[in-house]
Amino acid sequence: MAQEVLLPRRPLGQTGLKVTSLCIGCSSLGNMPETFGYTVAEEQALTTIHALFESPINFLDTAASYGDGESERRLGIVIREYGGLPAGMVLSTKADRNLQTGEFSGAQMRRSVERSLHLLGLNQFQLLYLHDPEHISFKDAMAPGGPVEVLRQCQEEGLIAHLGVAGGPIELMTCFVETGLFEVAISHNRYTLLNTEADPFWDVCMKHGVAAINAAPYGSGMLAKGPSAYPRYMYSEADPMLLALARKKEALCQRYTLPLAAAALQFSLRDPRISSTIVGISHPQRIAETITLAQYPIPEAFWEELVTVEEKK
Repeated sequence: MAQEVLLPRRPLGQTGLKVTSLCIGCSSLGNMPETFGYTVAEEQALTTIHALFESPINFLDTAASYGDGESERRLGIVIREYGGLPAGMVLSTKADRNLQTGEFSGAQMRRSVERSLHLLGLNQFQLLYLHDPEHISFKDAMAPGGPVEVLRQCQEEGLIAHLGVAGGPIELMTCFVETGLFEVAISHNRYTLLNTEADPFWDVCMKHGVAAINAAPYGSGMLAKGPSAYPRYMYSEADPMLLALARKKEALCQRYTLPLAAAALQFSLRDPRISSTIVGISHPQRIAETITLAQYPIPEAFWEELVTVEEKK
């Protein structure tokens, strides 16, 4: 119960949903070794999902593309065991292009929605995102009969309660938010200790009343494991200059005797513009570890000195 008190739930924009500031990303639970460099067996994934459903964190995020449906399938197994989502739990997923053919059409969006409902064992999504729109132009995404129109039709049919958009390029994401058609927006890997490209995007979200979600505060792992142990950023080998900056920030953390991962996570959590921060996990023990990192005491002097490291980079 003490953990529950320390993880209050806040409104997710104007959706009416209430979520914790921590959201667990379920991509690795779909067993994606080509992306993460390790496998996650089904038993481990199911054990982790069970632990998540019993944890103080009430917000989970997945996608049709995570393991090409495997993440959703595994979540669906546990959801069915519970007879539905546990009370108060918020689960979001994402409609994706066809990973085999690359098709990103309105018809594909409907197929994605219907498959995800089946895999998860749900009748309606609380929150569903248009995912990775960088694989289609803004014009084509917004065209009559295109992905956005079909997702809005699915929403009118009651298959989707709230519609969001999740993607990478900030300029493109801004275009989608400015349409006023989306209630929530996810940016990933672009607001970390090493990259603050998404900083103006959070202001755009606030201006339009869109809930802002920051995903991958560890930059896909470097800021959790350290630049020497894991010299990768955004799922590929990191640029030498980025590695050098990471080492400087790691050294600053060491001077303050605090984990680099705690600083990386709280960098996102402490921003009042961000409704929730998505952190991926693949083991049950990571839940408590993540909560500990989120609550790790960090002096204000550290944040003040961090700015000087930014200026010198």
